[in-house]
Amino acid sequence: MFADLLQLMARRPRAGYERDFVRSVSVHHRSPRNQRVERVLVLGWVLIALKTAVLVWALPHYHVLLPFNVLWVVAPTIVFGVLCTVVYLLRD
Repeated sequence: MFADLLQLMARRPRAGYERDFVRSVSVHHRSPRNQRVERVLVLGWVLIALKTAVLVWALPHYHVLLPFNVLWVVAPTIVFGVLCTVVYLLRD
């Protein structure tokens, strides 16, 4: 590490620098699907659907001091669920 620093400070490139430099890396195969992660994603979507159903039922059924729209609670949940699913699907 210090040898490279001294060569850099002396402005003399190391012998074979261009040869040692990695120009590109390519991988052509897709990583295998992880069944456990996919089950967790499906479970998460089921829980999001249950949460949405409970909120849609409970908000009009019970008296709320300051009424609000159900989407204020459901929309961020769905957005983050979509984000997690997309990150998993586009992992390669």
